[in-house]
Amino acid sequence: MQILEPQNQQTLAKSYNQEDWQKGYESLKQEYDYWIDEIEGVIPAELQGTLLRNGPGLLDINGQRLHHPFDGDGMISRITFTNGRAHFRNKFVETEGYLAEKKAGKILYRGVFGTQKPGGWLANAFDFKIKHIANTNVIYWGKKLLALWEAAEPYLLHPHTLETLGNEYFNGVLSQGEAFSAHPRIDPNGKLVNFAIKPGLSTTITIFELNTNGEIISKQNHSVPGFCFIHDFVITENYCIFFQNPVNFNPIPFALGMASAGQCIQVQKNQPTKIIIIPRKDSQAEKEEVRTLETQAGFIFHHVNAFEVETEIIIDSICYESLPEVEPNTDYLQTNFDTNAPGQIWRFDINLPEKKVQSQLIDKRACEFPTIHPNNVGKPYRYLYIAAAHNPIGNAPLQAIWKVDLATEKREIWSAAPRGFMGEPIFIPRPNSQQEDEGWVIALVYDAEHHRSDVVILDAQDFSKGAIAKLHLKHHIPYGLHGSFTPETFI
Repeated sequence: MQILEPQNQQTLAKSYNQEDWQKGYESLKQEYDYWIDEIEGVIPAELQGTLLRNGPGLLDINGQRLHHPFDGDGMISRITFTNGRAHFRNKFVETEGYLAEKKAGKILYRGVFGTQKPGGWLANAFDFKIKHIANTNVIYWGKKLLALWEAAEPYLLHPHTLETLGNEYFNGVLSQGEAFSAHPRIDPNGKLVNFAIKPGLSTTITIFELNTNGEIISKQNHSVPGFCFIHDFVITENYCIFFQNPVNFNPIPFALGMASAGQCIQVQKNQPTKIIIIPRKDSQAEKEEVRTLETQAGFIFHHVNAFEVETEIIIDSICYESLPEVEPNTDYLQTNFDTNAPGQIWRFDINLPEKKVQSQLIDKRACEFPTIHPNNVGKPYRYLYIAAAHNPIGNAPLQAIWKVDLATEKREIWSAAPRGFMGEPIFIPRPNSQQEDEGWVIALVYDAEHHRSDVVILDAQDFSKGAIAKLHLKHHIPYGLHGSFTPETFI
């Protein structure tokens, strides 16, 4: 696979200002609870439920900047839609580490992505305790509101107050400190499927399946050779599929306090990506062996979807030429988008009997954070929605929502450029809808002009209408990571 090199692309006028983008990485320390009154347009009357978002809300500890936003403490933002109105509430996940640093007024823990305790390498050497930051995703499942971070167990929250209630162990099935990924997939048949990674010279992949009551009904472990850095996966009716990125991990600088764990990961360029295909429990393929195939896929954080067609598996993913490495002496806010390769949508066609993989670039536009109709997870689908760059080529911050029709190759885009910056979009089906794209796409957009965030609602069938509603918050929300929607309403 060869991704278009940034320096070989046609030069277009920049759609953004770097200083505008940087302002979205300021901490939000206040917790709010209010009805949103400043609204452009009209909230659809049929839109009933709750949009949940998670991401790093604290990007400094008492003025001491974190080295990377991904090390920031998790903050839940909740937007409840009911009877044509919307209510906002945000609250930090009160993890053990969050409370300890809040009390101390200083950094007490090392972060995965480069944050070190003050005092240089000597203060960090042989300190392997990483703060549970609960900052990556939030879901409501089995009447439980869970804040997720892929390196540890979930935190249980009160859905109405967002109060932190403690860790969730699913009736003892999960052990203390056991990982539970931040990227679950919800099977349209009513199961939540998730995974955990325990890396080492060989890596253990654990797969969980939960019923609608939030109970773990299946847990299986598989050992695969080599170190795995896997953030996301996909499911089909019969399989769980993981892309093992070609990376090495050297623990010595981490142990000696000279670098974080994330800074010890190095991409092995020109090495193949391994595709690990694991049969699901209680599926027709359950008794099949685990299969591993190879492809050239660069680096993958996120997948769009996967589905089976007879003896083939089709997987759509966001691929980078390489992982932008986090260096100890670099500043994330000074990211040079022009020199980083963009994430782009690729399709992988796996022929199971022949053990062959073919790949194809779907589009050159830089993009991330895909979403599809929930009824099509693990099944054939036509439409995807994704945060994207304003310009069709080159790399840049995400400023737009992009609709891709995989059947007709039609593209639609709604852009917040030049001063708006896009978070992960969520597709919400219209109640009793009959068509795959019948519903709304909702996202948080940072407005640099007013230093606030907007909740933007689009008609998923027709972007040409523009935003059918913009809900102006009283403040900004730092750029988040992942979230979800539930038809339940909480105020």
